[in-house]
Amino acid sequence: MIHRHEKKTIQTSQAPSAIGPYSQGISFGHLTFTSGQLGLNPATGEIPATIEEQTRQCLLNVKAVLEESGTSLDKVIKATVFLKDMDDFAAVNAVYATFFTEGSYPARSAVQVARLPKDALVEIEVVAVNI
Repeated sequence: MIHRHEKKTIQTSQAPSAIGPYSQGISFGHLTFTSGQLGLNPATGEIPATIEEQTRQCLLNVKAVLEESGTSLDKVIKATVFLKDMDDFAAVNAVYATFFTEGSYPARSAVQVARLPKDALVEIEVVAVNI
């Protein structure tokens, strides 16, 4: 039997609104894909100054999108971290490790990029299961 899956757009006020023609996240089948989340505070529209604060806010935004879709950080299977400067890798890891449980870390890639939207220092996107 073929199961047809429906694409569902995820939208929450607990994460920043999309700043372009894209969704905060999409659920399809048993997966949720978040768009890249900056360290933008959804209440104030501000981006904190430090890499640690931006990383924390990125992950809070990712968490909000996942929760709106009915899943959570503990069900993340893949993360991608985009860094303005790879020298921030250790600082990002220190914050990142507080959001995920040791022994069940998701697969992850981290890359340095030339520039991020709003001149952010970090952007994070994830894929999570929602079963």
